[in-house]
Amino acid sequence: MTRIDGHLLDQRRTEAGEHHEAFAALFDPTTFRHLEALGAGPGWRCWEVGAGGTSVVSWLAKKVGPTGRVVATDIDTSRLTPVARPPVEVHLHDVGKEAPPGESFDLVHARHVLVHVSDREGALRSMVKALRPGGRLLIEDADPALQSLLCPEEYGPEQQLANRLRQGFRQLLADRGADLSYGRRLPRLLREAGLRRVEADAYFPLTSPACADLETATIRQIRPRLVAAGFATDRDIDRHLANVASGAIDLATFPMISAWGRKE
Repeated sequence: MTRIDGHLLDQRRTEAGEHHEAFAALFDPTTFRHLEALGAGPGWRCWEVGAGGTSVVSWLAKKVGPTGRVVATDIDTSRLTPVARPPVEVHLHDVGKEAPPGESFDLVHARHVLVHVSDREGALRSMVKALRPGGRLLIEDADPALQSLLCPEEYGPEQQLANRLRQGFRQLLADRGADLSYGRRLPRLLREAGLRRVEADAYFPLTSPACADLETATIRQIRPRLVAAGFATDRDIDRHLANVASGAIDLATFPMISAWGRKE
């Protein structure tokens, strides 16, 4: 995927693997439910855009089987090496700048990708272009502006600190060009791109162990940037991480909007 002014979440850091694992635990069930409903199955040709980790790619590979094809692309494919074997093909690719890696796909899927891409409109056109007639597109993206709090019930100092750090995270994302209200626009954008039978829903976990794991990995990754930007001190961050580790506070994630449609 394309990041603006560099990576906020550096894929080379140790915490990146923990981030991917927590992210998959939170969102894979929703993603798999939608992919199943769209009919992904034997022989399908699929493009997984901005794949990042391996969970969705591996699931698709099992679904399409030896007669299918899964093209997994990202601007950093280092974490895709374990699945780089048939029916999976792994390619370095920037969806915001490059032509699609083929055409006539039965399915194109991108999760938490377009919100970070500078040319979102061009990237969406590229994904639609890559579909065969009757092919399905599933876009899943965050909408941090729809629910901006890490602790929706802000009743104590621990929750107030958590929400202050979340506000800093949101600002760092915005400073890099992320569209914090992108998810809610997906149904309209898919229709304007020419897709039919467009539907959408949202997934918003209020608390779970995976939410805590994701928060810990994220804060550890962006800690230097939060401190440098003046959003928090090292003492603030140590206190927040201890609060998260205690399991005594309920942590939410940004709502994920899933939107899908069919190319006529």
